[in-house]
Amino acid sequence: MSALKFASETSKAPKGKMIGAKIDETDVLLANLDGKIVALSNACTHAACRISAGELSGTIAECPCHGSKFDLLTGEVRKGPAAKPLKKYEVVIEGQKIMVRL
Repeated sequence: MSALKFASETSKAPKGKMIGAKIDETDVLLANLDGKIVALSNACTHAACRISAGELSGTIAECPCHGSKFDLLTGEVRKGPAAKPLKKYEVVIEGQKIMVRL
């Protein structure tokens, strides 16, 4: 099992917001869904656009390029053109640090 890696400070991921983080060579999306921090791949499975640059509504993130929508609780596609889900990562909060297992 891979080690936990530092992704960001909790203060940089306020409720209802998404941010991008780079962990090693992996682009990760961090979202604060009403106090629960989730981490997923940050590249849309349709055209690799950064999901973190899109809009968040509840638990649904919309890709800024072609409008694909993803449920950030599961990674599942809710609206195409994307057909494949986003990869989910384990999140552990250590004090003020958001730690992610890739």
